[in-house]
Amino acid sequence: MNSPFMHHLRTEADLDTALACLVKLDPRFTQALALSGRPPLRKRPDGFAGLAAIVVAQQLSTASANAILGRLKAALDPLDHTAVRRARPAKLARIGLSAAKIRTLKAIARAVGDGTIDLPSLADAPADDAHRALTALHGIGPWTADIYLLFCLGHADAWPAGDLALQEGARLLIGLKARPTTKEMGPLAEGWRPWRGAAACVLWAYYRAMKKREGALMQATQEPAPPTRRRHG
Repeated sequence: MNSPFMHHLRTEADLDTALACLVKLDPRFTQALALSGRPPLRKRPDGFAGLAAIVVAQQLSTASANAILGRLKAALDPLDHTAVRRARPAKLARIGLSAAKIRTLKAIARAVGDGTIDLPSLADAPADDAHRALTALHGIGPWTADIYLLFCLGHADAWPAGDLALQEGARLLIGLKARPTTKEMGPLAEGWRPWRGAAACVLWAYYRAMKKREGALMQATQEPAPPTRRRHG
């Protein structure tokens, strides 16, 4: 049974509840929602396949990540910890995975296979405890852990503090002169517990809306720049 202090973002109703509570905790989110609109409920598959997809996508464009993930799923059907454990590193490299990502996927597969971690059970663990369990795995950093908790397991209090767009969204909402560091993002969001995951969804949407508005203002007020000449050689 879940703790009464735990919350999840698994349905549209869950998200609506979270947003209503968040606005009460910090009225500045009313401003963000007025500009960006209600953020979408973003859900990804959970379990080994969901975590593997996040690892594959690290530091890649969406197109590149989708292409590699598609080849991985085609080569290992189903994409589970057993298939990854059995796959030769050379085969995974030909699919397009880096050596570091191969080591990470192999480490996760071993941990799932030998019972070191039970990914589905993390859905019912407090977000901070689940975060620690994930980051104890080789190659899983804080950002990957929090993205998995938020979008794959629906943890309402997951907080991807190292995400640059999230940091910029927080800067814009709060009116800071400089983008907060990953370390500063922790105390900054303390007052938004237990809805930090919902706050992240709002701030991402707010960041995109602000960048779009600023870009439109710049195009309307600035003279077009001269074309850039390409140098040969």
